[in-house]
Amino acid sequence: MDRDPAQRPPVLLVHGIRTSRSMWRGQVEALTAAGVTALAIDLPAHGDRIGEPFSLDAAFAAIDDAIASLGGRVVLVGLSLGGYLSIEYAGRRPEKVALLVASSCFTVPKGVGLAGYRGLARAIRRLPDRGSWLNDTMARLAVGQAAATDIGAGGVALDAMDETLAAVGQTDPISSLARYDGPVWFVTGALDHFRLDQRRYRAARPEAPFIVVPRASHLVSLVAPEAFTRIVLDAVQAAPDDVAAEPSDDFPSEG
Repeated sequence: MDRDPAQRPPVLLVHGIRTSRSMWRGQVEALTAAGVTALAIDLPAHGDRIGEPFSLDAAFAAIDDAIASLGGRVVLVGLSLGGYLSIEYAGRRPEKVALLVASSCFTVPKGVGLAGYRGLARAIRRLPDRGSWLNDTMARLAVGQAAATDIGAGGVALDAMDETLAAVGQTDPISSLARYDGPVWFVTGALDHFRLDQRRYRAARPEAPFIVVPRASHLVSLVAPEAFTRIVLDAVQAAPDDVAAEPSDDFPSEG
């Protein structure tokens, strides 16, 4: 039986690189309509905080403040950059995370891959418009015009990518997953390219469901917003005491 909305933990949503809390508009509206308290934040150097430096400490302070405003314990949902940060945060502050939903972050941010992304970020930043046209065009192609509007509504952090990637390279998602003793759900799109190390993630938390959204790509919450929202609602029902609950059968699970 579904728990009363007042008994459900609130949801905190952490966005991807260069975008902002506006990417979660659809989820916040749907969760609120379902009676679930939901909050999306801007990370340092993103959204309303464009111009600030990015660091892990500053990012975790933003998450700390948001969790405090929500009562001290949340279902923590992060995608891409937000997924890496949420995993690291849960490993450092497990008592504040009732359930962790980590999405689109299943390549360990180290080595040649990370160096390549940082090099690309520096090259894009040297373009005359600092990559604005390229970012907008790729967003429309990846998620469609409506979702691209949500991505850009809070501003695009064109200058933050390299320093943000450098900071993410300091995280250790595999060790953090091992340190966090609460329930974890992994979510990815079937077409996501950030799945190179998914076996290591699953080995770190073999009991965690690995939910694959069909036909969805890296930005799964924007490509398949209704599906992603249903997964989050399932997670809210599963946390914090009904931790053995499984996601609905609407999506294939490899866990």
